[in-house]
Formats: sequence, C-alpha cells, structure tokens
Amino acid sequence: MIQTMMITASGLDRLKAELADLVDHKRPQLVDRLSFARSQGDLSENSDYQSAKEDLAFADGRIAELEELVKNAKVVAPKINGQVDFGNSVSVKVGEREAAFQIVGEWEADPAKKKISHTSPLGRALMGKKVGEQVEVAAPAGKILYTVTAIE
Repeated sequence: MIQTMMITASGLDRLKAELADLVDHKRPQLVDRLSFARSQGDLSENSDYQSAKEDLAFADGRIAELEELVKNAKVVAPKINGQVDFGNSVSVKVGEREAAFQIVGEWEADPAKKKISHTSPLGRALMGKKVGEQVEVAAPAGKILYTVTAIE
C-alpha cells in the first residue's frame, strides 16, 4: 500500500501517460502475443508462450502499481518564497563548478536528468535553504559543500 505521494504536475502527467500507453497499447499487444503463442500447440515446450506470459504478468503488475500511484498522488505546486521547496529548481555551486537540480518526489527522481528527490540526502539538505546558504552533504567520496546560488 502506497501512502500519499508528493509529485509535480508534470510528473503526474508522465505517470498517467505511461499508464494509458500500457492499458491502451502494450497490454492488448501482449494479450494478442500470448494468444498466438498459445495457439502454437504444446505449451510445455513453447518458450514464446512462457515469455509472453511473463511479459503480460510484468505489464499487469506495472499497471496496478501505476494505478495505485496515480490514486495516491498529491500534486504540489512549486512555491517561490525565497527558500528551496518541493518543485523548485535550485542552482548550486560546488567548488568551482555550477550545477542545477529540480526537487521532485521519489517516483519522478532521475539524477541523470538533474531531478532529485526531496527525501534524498542532497534534497533534504537543500530544503528550506535560501540563496547564499551552504549545506554539507556526506557522499561516498567524503563531505561535499554546496552553496545555493539561485532558486526558481
């Protein structure tokens, strides 16, 4: 059972789009694939049947998970109040390097796209900070000092 989940409006839109794609396109294709594989005869030696069955079970599990997420999602709009909050984009300086992150919910976090969870170590450290404030975050390479340079 998933508790209420904070998410941005765009994050919820992406979850709904994935759910619609699974329900409207991918699941029907998997059902057809399973039906075709079943019609090929001996199921005990039919690897395509086993594969299609597993793929359909996986899709059904993801559909159930997405339905639960969408049902329990709480869209939180970013606040512009001078301090880092959920949904904000935050620019920081680390030594001589600049970096920017968006603070998002756990289900939409994607570090490769510079989206970090508000519950991650860096996300938690940045929440509530103002421009000019510094936070120190423990990392595998040691402690890293971040200075907040902008909040959008």
